[in-house]
Amino acid sequence: MKKRSVPYNSSSITKMKEASIQNYHGHSEIPQHPHTGKDAADEDAATAASLNLRNLSKLILPPLGVSNYNLNQMESKGRIISPMDSRYRCWETFMAVLVAYSVWVYPFEIAFMKCSRGGLYMADNIVDIFFMIDIVLTFFIAHLDPRTQLLVHDPRKISMRYLSTWFVMDLVSTIPWEAIGYLFTGKNSLGLSYCLLGILRFWRLRRIKQLFTRLEKDIRFSYFWIRCVRLLCVTIFLVHCAGCLYYMLADRYPQQGKTWIGAVIPNFRAASLKIRYISAIYWAMTTMTTVGYGDLHAVNSIEMIFNIFYMLFNLGLTAYLIGNMTNLVVEGTRRTMEFRNSIEAASNFVCWNRLPQRLKEQILAYMCLRFRAESLNQQQLIEQLPKSICKSICWHLFLPTVEKVYLFKGVSREIILQLVANMKAEYIPPREDVIMQNEAPEDVYVMVSGEVEIIECEMDEERIMGTLRTGDIFGEVGALCLRPQSFTFRTKTLSQLLRLKTSVLMEAMRTREQDYLVMLKNFLQHYRELKDLTIHDLLVENGDDNANPNMAANLLAVASSGNAAFLDELLKAKLDPDVGDSKGRTPLHIAVSNGHEDCVLVLLKHGCNIMIHDMNGNTPLWDAISTKHHSIFRILYHYASVSDPHTTGDLLCMAVKRNDLSTMKELLRHGLNVNAKNRHGLTALQIAMSENHVEMVNLLVMNGANVDQPSPNGFPMEILDEMVKMREVGHRVTMLETVPDEKLAKSKGGNWLRVSIYRGHPVSRRNTCTMQAGRIIKLPTSMEELKSIAGQKLGYDARNAIIMNEEGAEIDSIEVIRDNDKLFMVNDVNFHS
Repeated sequence: MKKRSVPYNSSSITKMKEASIQNYHGHSEIPQHPHTGKDAADEDAATAASLNLRNLSKLILPPLGVSNYNLNQMESKGRIISPMDSRYRCWETFMAVLVAYSVWVYPFEIAFMKCSRGGLYMADNIVDIFFMIDIVLTFFIAHLDPRTQLLVHDPRKISMRYLSTWFVMDLVSTIPWEAIGYLFTGKNSLGLSYCLLGILRFWRLRRIKQLFTRLEKDIRFSYFWIRCVRLLCVTIFLVHCAGCLYYMLADRYPQQGKTWIGAVIPNFRAASLKIRYISAIYWAMTTMTTVGYGDLHAVNSIEMIFNIFYMLFNLGLTAYLIGNMTNLVVEGTRRTMEFRNSIEAASNFVCWNRLPQRLKEQILAYMCLRFRAESLNQQQLIEQLPKSICKSICWHLFLPTVEKVYLFKGVSREIILQLVANMKAEYIPPREDVIMQNEAPEDVYVMVSGEVEIIECEMDEERIMGTLRTGDIFGEVGALCLRPQSFTFRTKTLSQLLRLKTSVLMEAMRTREQDYLVMLKNFLQHYRELKDLTIHDLLVENGDDNANPNMAANLLAVASSGNAAFLDELLKAKLDPDVGDSKGRTPLHIAVSNGHEDCVLVLLKHGCNIMIHDMNGNTPLWDAISTKHHSIFRILYHYASVSDPHTTGDLLCMAVKRNDLSTMKELLRHGLNVNAKNRHGLTALQIAMSENHVEMVNLLVMNGANVDQPSPNGFPMEILDEMVKMREVGHRVTMLETVPDEKLAKSKGGNWLRVSIYRGHPVSRRNTCTMQAGRIIKLPTSMEELKSIAGQKLGYDARNAIIMNEEGAEIDSIEVIRDNDKLFMVNDVNFHS
């Protein structure tokens, strides 16, 4: 049965436990504030932005690509006020309250009062004054440019924008038309003209809409209750307006008895204001809810016409209210209904297919757990957050647990953070098989909470081998060894696990070889102590592990680290020392390239192939000489030359085919026979001439290559003859200037330094330099021996001669002579004359 898990990912930051926060900060590399103990980076950001949950809605998103955007532009500057300023937000809220008062009182005054009297009249005028102040204030409120998404603080642009948009409507809705009418007519009555002009006050309702829109986006308040309050306010306001208007129709109708209220209350004008208003609201509510017209109904034609349009309007309003309320109420029960349907479908599936009771319990437990986890909306939260925040949340919650895992002890913090960021948290219900025995390795699990049993299955019997708890890891054997799982891991209680893909773990381990080696050591040491197993028991099973890629990675990592003892221990487990990576490079290639001589000796002891080629055709011998690891080259050359007589010729011919002059010089420097033949019977000079590598031919000829062998056609013989002549007179000998290792010279029975000697020197006053050809000799150990050899080679008595270099400086010590120096023998009498 395949494991099933419930995605958890991470919870909201506000629900993080204090203990986890303290633990995480204790391991954090972020600098702490010296006085407050807070993170310095967080404190700087808080000081610069001054943002919290209360004013997140005030943020202005800059357009893409804008680099000069800063939070300071949201602040008020001089006379210009930012619309995000807290004081201006309070003013907007206060103006919304005044709007609610004005639009509520206006229909009431028209319907139930002939004129404004007393306190209402004064209140209306005071409200109008505040709206006049708001108009003036608007000329100093910065606005958002829709193109640049930046606040405009230019007073001229602000004024022009307001004058060209809402200024006229704001002005006419604020003018006190009643007071103006009283100045001109001397009457304080609310006539038809005032009624029509007063309708402009409803223009102010846009402020109420803006207030509710802002509150709906404010995370400090419940969206559900804000929506309910908004719908309730809309309904009550419309009922109030409809009741006032319907009463006004009855009050203005000439025949008092032929009205909806006159039919019930004959002398309704004499009734109290409270009775009349309640009657009007009662009629408006019963009509809106379509209860019917049992007691209050239209009597005259005007009332009937009004009722027709009012009922049509109620159709839309009712649909709006019912739709919104249905969405708010049904949303809370939708998931529950879907969950119950899923449970019923799962039960039917189990019964229909006659599945065992244990599987039924696992299926139902999983579905119940998933329902509870989804109610937290954690997956949706993670999908909405950027990757950096997701990483921070994972580090914050799971880093303390992962650091306690034995496998990651001593591993660099960088690798641990990388692994934690790629882990996925899951809830697993009780009695759930997380990993099945003999299952292919896919994931590694770290225990966060709960208990997991280790079960060994033999035939139909199960035996509990142990129990894992917080901080334990399982599945790592299959991941590191690429072998089937040895046990079944089954949850004992509700468990929270961190799941990590095997491929991600191996990729992270290969990122840093030292960490890779530490993990392998921790792994092997843990199983030695826990089960008294050997490396062979863990890494090799049925002799098939030699071909798996993880074994190659293990050997390559250890060879690269230079740990010869650990490498020897792994090879004793009968692992193939010649396994290669994707480029065909074996552990011997890696050890040679990194200069790990001890690892090379271990690999040779276990019978690795010295002449194996990688994908680029390089052998370990070639890597040793090209990287100038001379001691390793001598070791490998000794082993290779014993088993293969063509080793020297193959190396020289490879350098010629690649036209690699520097490597050829290194090979000749080690004393390789320049005339050695490869396994095809060709010398390096023959191949160089066939490839027409002139410089390589010159190098080989000057270092003693035999030119009497058959030469391939195509190479100019006159050039070859010229090279031979130059070699005879000693004009050019191209050996390196220093000896890499004194042990090499002593092992060959002498000093490998070579010099050219000549008789006479061009700078002597009498120009005693002759045209006699020079001689190439091995540099002896003393000046007397040098003069004796020079006399024998040049045919004169040089015991009293002075030895000079090319610049004419006298040489009096054998230690200052370097390889390939030109030495001139000058008689003492001729030089000082």
